[in-house]
Order: sequence, then C-alpha cells, then structure tokens
Amino acid sequence: MKETRICIIGGGSRLWAIQFMKDLAYNTMTHGTLVLYDIDKEAARNNVTVANQILKVNDSEGRFNIVAIDDIQEALTGCDLVIISVEPGNTECRFGDLKLPEEYGILQSVGDTTGPGGIMRARRSLPLFFDFAKKIEQYCPDAWVINYTNPMTLCTAALYKAFPGIKALGCCHEVFHTQNFLAEKVAQWFDVPVPDRREIKIDLTGVNHFTFVTKATWKDKDLMPKLIELANNAETYADGTEVAQERYKNEKWFDCDQKIALSFLRDFGALGAAGDRHLSEFVPWFLTSDENLQSYGVIRTPYEWRVKSAKEKKERTYKDEDLKAELSDEEGVDIMRCLMGDKSMITNINRPNEGQISYLPKGRIVESNGVLSEDSIRPIVANDPPLSVQNLIKQVSDVQQMVLDAVWAEDDEALFSAFLSDPLMNISRDKARELFDKMLIASALKY
Repeated sequence: MKETRICIIGGGSRLWAIQFMKDLAYNTMTHGTLVLYDIDKEAARNNVTVANQILKVNDSEGRFNIVAIDDIQEALTGCDLVIISVEPGNTECRFGDLKLPEEYGILQSVGDTTGPGGIMRARRSLPLFFDFAKKIEQYCPDAWVINYTNPMTLCTAALYKAFPGIKALGCCHEVFHTQNFLAEKVAQWFDVPVPDRREIKIDLTGVNHFTFVTKATWKDKDLMPKLIELANNAETYADGTEVAQERYKNEKWFDCDQKIALSFLRDFGALGAAGDRHLSEFVPWFLTSDENLQSYGVIRTPYEWRVKSAKEKKERTYKDEDLKAELSDEEGVDIMRCLMGDKSMITNINRPNEGQISYLPKGRIVESNGVLSEDSIRPIVANDPPLSVQNLIKQVSDVQQMVLDAVWAEDDEALFSAFLSDPLMNISRDKARELFDKMLIASALKY
C-alpha cells in the first residue's frame, strides 16, 4: 500500500480515535503520516503520546509519523484520507436533547439520530460539517472522507450539501452487530462453531440506524426461512423486563436481544438491521413507556451516565495491555486500504442514492452495500423491501431532508415543521412548540 496521509478531525478522542490507531497498527500494510486535529488541542497532543505507545506495543514503530496540528488548513493539506469523528458540543448539550423531551413525556433510547434529540443534535452538528466540507474542498479536494459522527445520515448529507464533489461516505458498525447475531444463530441452527460475521451475506436497504435485511445467507444457505420462523414464534418475545433491569443495574446500555429487529420481520416482512435501541426510536410504538421498552429487554441510555462517561474517557490513561491490537469489528482501516488500492471489499456504506435504493429520491444519503476498490465506490442495487417497510423508511428520510434544508437555510421555523413531523412527537402542537423553543436554547452548540 502506498504511503498515506490521514487526518483525524476529532483526533483528541480517548475512545474512538484510539481504536482507529490500534487498527492501523494491526494492519501492517498501512504506513505514512497520521495527523490529529481537534479543537481541544491538548487532547490531540496527548493522543500523539498514546499513538506512539500503540505503535511500540504492537512492534510497528516507524510505520507512521504521528503529529498533532492545531491549524485545520495545515492539518488537511495533502491528505489522502480524512476521518471525521466529533462530538458536537460538550456532553451537557445533551441535557436539552434527552432530558427536556422526557419532561414532556417523549422518551428516547439514544437521542442522537432521530426524535427531537436527534433533530437538535443535527442543528448543532450540520454547520460544523458544512464548514468541514468547504475546508476539504479548499485544501484536499481529492481526499476520501469517512464520517463516523451521528446523526450519520445528516452529517454525511451536510458534507455533500456544502461540497457536492466531495468523495465521502458514512461508516457505521450497527449492521455488524446484526451479522454477529446471525452468526450466533447459524451456530445454533447448523451445529457449527460461530462463524466470522463476514461470512454472513445480507442484502441491506434503508437509512442509517433504520436499515433492513431482505436476504441473508451463510455458505449459500438461505437464513430467511429460519429467521421468519423465529420471528413468528411467540416465545421469541417472552417478557424481557427482568433482563432489562439487570442490564440497567450493570450499566449494559448497549445490549439487546434483537427482539425489536425480529418484530419488524414479523409485522412488516424485513429484519431490522440495527440494534434494538436505535430501531425503537424511528416508530411511535416501542417508546410509549419504559415498561413497554423494557419488555423487549431494552433500556434507555441515561443522560447522567453520558456525562459521567465523557469525564471518565477524558481522564483515562492506558496501559500497554490496553493497547494491544487485534482484529476488530471496525472497518475504517480496511475501507482506507480499499480506496488507496490495496484490496477490495463489499460492505455497508452511507452514500448518496444513485438508484441503489429505488423507493427514495436520488441524492438522499442511504445505507446499502457497496463495492469498494481503488478510488472507487460502486453501490450495489438493493432488493426492495415490502411496501410497508418502504413507507416507514420514506417518512424518516423525508423528515431528515426537511432538517437538512432547514439548517442549511438557518430557518428554525422550517426546522419546527420537521420537529412536528417526527414519529415520536406525541404531544399537542402548543406543547411541541414550547418544547422546541426550550430545546433551541438548551441544545445549542457550546463547549
């Protein structure tokens, strides 16, 4: 693989950026320069030390020159690849995203993609991405850009809105969790060791965090009949309240049993392909109460834990054993290798619709499979899901387009129209306006 200059915008992260650097160390074909850029300049400089520790621990010293650069023009100039993984504002911004809707009876399990919290997170995120895109156009217009920031669909759309010629994609690991779930089922159904998730081939359609599987195979064995049988078995939906409460006690916020994903297969004919906590937010019938959500074994991630976790991440130190690299489920480095000409692969990507999703307008950011190779992404046309699923996805995509257009135009009245249109908006118009006005203040960008 050729020498590559990579810039991480958000390079001060004490979690995601560290994992990316471990993946770089694991993939011995990669080498070049790694630039860490962050508005928290001290955090970026601290991560240079961690990155060099990672290279040393993994016998990869000398493969990368790692630098923290304070000026974004200097950081981006000459880059082949730009990674964007940022937290828009401080964690306390999420009080407005999560706690205020709760006061009005609107529950959100995540609140970073959809619902009133996702809309307000978009309001403070998208201007950052408009600016990133314009700077990329100016300083490294030929670079490939991988976005990891939520709301994934809208942040990726913002890049294309501000720089239509950008070469960008959104990368999300939620689908990988679905493949892991299917791999575990394969082991049960066929009495074999759990296969690597990459052996599970799926046909994927939708938008980020609201994606659906219409076809799934393992070694040419069709998994859909067994999945349909599972989805239609009443025992699949045994009350998960006790499991949920144990998860709450142990802070296992991200665990789920795919009961909500399977319920979509039962009721609408396609398997949900994101974790249950994400899927639940796009429709109005799972988050009617904590009791209802917990009956599926799912718990909401508390705002208070997010604040605590952010503080712990910032203060975290690393021992050598924490930094030993191994094969991970993240694909950022593999994607980079493909685009730089080292290999090719098929994986799920978030990209503008060129016709790969027939039921959504062209240009919308959609999630489906694509072929990645040197300087190229070729979308794979997805099978159409049942009309019922198409309608659900179309409503989500339409609201996302309304949000994008409103933030681009700096038009909060148009944003309120999107706010009212969201499926979780289950309160009166006047109460919705009251909540919206409070959230404009509480969720605004601040550091």
